[in-house]
Amino acid sequence: MKAAKHIFDLAGAVLLLVATSPVLMLAVLAIRASSPGPAIFSQTRVGRDGLLFRCHKLRTMYVGTPSLPSHEAPANSVTSVGRVLRKFKLDELPQFWNVLKGEMSLVGPRPCLPTQTQLIEYRRRLGVLAALPGITGLAQIKGIDMSNPELLAQTDAAYLRTASFWLDLRILLGTLYRS
Repeated sequence: MKAAKHIFDLAGAVLLLVATSPVLMLAVLAIRASSPGPAIFSQTRVGRDGLLFRCHKLRTMYVGTPSLPSHEAPANSVTSVGRVLRKFKLDELPQFWNVLKGEMSLVGPRPCLPTQTQLIEYRRRLGVLAALPGITGLAQIKGIDMSNPELLAQTDAAYLRTASFWLDLRILLGTLYRS
């Protein structure tokens, strides 16, 4: 299963990166035109086995916004372009690079910030940290965010117990249609 998932991740990331590159370029231009600062935002996140990595996203907040989980960030910190990017999950497109680097998977538990210690501890107890984090996951299509760490970790663990190619495909399609 691990080798097949890795091949699926790499092939999917290459195809999706190529297919979405025009959208990515337009988003970069829109970000740069609408607010000062870089278009790509990199943030330290917790990866497999609790190791830290730099997760890439399109910047949706103003430069200088504190590094907080999305549900804790002030609403006025999101740019007008950022609202659109978030609505359609386009801010996640640069994470295909993280998948190609082997730091993430297309589907898995969403990576959290190192400051989200309660979530990290729940995930550690349930064995969730043994998996690569994903661009999307079961919790996302169920509408569970990081504001409920225990439920999120339980949902991540449930995904890992039942993970399969078909479940990953359903989650990817569910992510697209949920947008």
